[in-house]
Amino acid sequence: MSAPAPSTLAIVDAEPLPRQEEVLTDAALAFVAELHRQFTPRRNELLARRGERRAEIARTSTLDFLPETAAVRADDSWKVAPAPAALNDRRVEITGPTDRKMTINALNSGAKVWLADFEDASAPTWENVVLGQLNLTDAYERRIDFTDPKSGKSYALKSADELTTVVMRPRGWHLEERHLQLDGVSVPGALVDFGLYFFHNAQRLIDLGKGPYFYLPKTESHLEARLWNDIFVFAQDYVGIPQGTVRATVLIETITAAYEMEEILYELRDHAAGLNAGRWDYLFSIVKNFRDGGAKFVLPDRNAVTMTAPFMRAYTELLVRTCHKRGAHAIGGMAAFIPSRRDAEVNKVAFEKVKADKDREANDGFDGSWVAHPDLVPIALASFDAVLGEKPNQKDRLREDVSVAPGDLIAIDSLDASPTYDGLRNAVAVGIRYIEAWLRGLGAVAIFNLMEDAATAEISRSQIWQWINADVVFENGEHATADLARKVAAEELAAIREEIGEETFTAGKWQQAHDLLLQVSLDQDYADFLTLPAYEQLR
Repeated sequence: MSAPAPSTLAIVDAEPLPRQEEVLTDAALAFVAELHRQFTPRRNELLARRGERRAEIARTSTLDFLPETAAVRADDSWKVAPAPAALNDRRVEITGPTDRKMTINALNSGAKVWLADFEDASAPTWENVVLGQLNLTDAYERRIDFTDPKSGKSYALKSADELTTVVMRPRGWHLEERHLQLDGVSVPGALVDFGLYFFHNAQRLIDLGKGPYFYLPKTESHLEARLWNDIFVFAQDYVGIPQGTVRATVLIETITAAYEMEEILYELRDHAAGLNAGRWDYLFSIVKNFRDGGAKFVLPDRNAVTMTAPFMRAYTELLVRTCHKRGAHAIGGMAAFIPSRRDAEVNKVAFEKVKADKDREANDGFDGSWVAHPDLVPIALASFDAVLGEKPNQKDRLREDVSVAPGDLIAIDSLDASPTYDGLRNAVAVGIRYIEAWLRGLGAVAIFNLMEDAATAEISRSQIWQWINADVVFENGEHATADLARKVAAEELAAIREEIGEETFTAGKWQQAHDLLLQVSLDQDYADFLTLPAYEQLR
């Protein structure tokens, strides 16, 4: 008697989308189902392990490099695989969601790499998940164009040799995709995003002289990197492409991953392309993990924590040294400024700050950096051109002068700054504005001339939570309390209503965003991710 056929993926509670049958083919869904069967149990174990580690940090208020992996760090003989030609020069990378207009603009931007984002810059509506995949495939097939319905402006791709290399970012391990289920169980969003993209585009990209390249978000340990590596091995065998074709860059955007950078590269060594140093998610992770640690772990206003803060400097310097020791690219953080079409003086000041930031990264040894807007590409390019010249990268700069002790990475109290009342007001204002847009399906949102994504909302609500629970006293004498946060949020909501008018306010999701921000900022039980309760409200 033959074995029963394995269950197939079911599309659940989802309105049909135009051309979805090109993405959700039987063969592609069978591949995603197999990924789910093979790897979701391990993913679930690793999520449980995150909770155990968090409890250990709560008990000890410290972190250290892992004793059990000391041999990996001490072994100077191993390196990651050499970078493929399409990923060897990464001096400027642009980031953004995969809507049709952004896809064309990012590919045409003049950056070396586009981080095509299904994660923090994309709200995971079913439409964004499926049509984002379609837009990428259409771009590779050169059948993509876009006409802006408001301006009438048309967008089309430049010639193939002028387009950026795509590095796609799937969702983090914690998120489910409720619209795809196997035997009533939702598939992890990471496996949906990776699986659909890889299945449809791996061979296409090889034929274009590139490959299936990925950014891996919110990794918390080398064991999570090992899981990704096993997924890559399985996937390459499944579609019949050579092992090592996949390349992955890992975002070191959690404090626990900062203590395992070498081990993460080691686990992915046949598929590793580099590490990236972020800011908002990294700070969010510090608050999340050390929220019981007392006053010495209280962060000041987020805009006061620049990359020159001593504990952030330790993190970025260690990242560059680690990457170059192992032959990997070190990619710097985001320039999030959005140029103003009305205020030349705002642009002048911001452009100078962006230049100083990118000059610092290039001189520190980074091989490239991120920008959020095409107008910033030339600024970042100039900073890296000045240091690199004709060289594609500076991995030969080993930074052996860098020495970072375990305590340096969590020396939050080395920063001479304190939380302020204006910082609370800004966290509330940005939090409400971002969450409202996210609930409408927008993940990348320009707020106060900065491009904000989900990491922004995470650090905003985390700081409100931390300041209240640490009983911070602001410079004006007011205590951070739940009542003060509610008062500021009510004032902010009223100001927004007046600013945009009653009709626009009512048509939006402003009250819902206000309520959700207060829920995750004031609940005694700190939510691991804002996007978990927010996803329940995303329709």
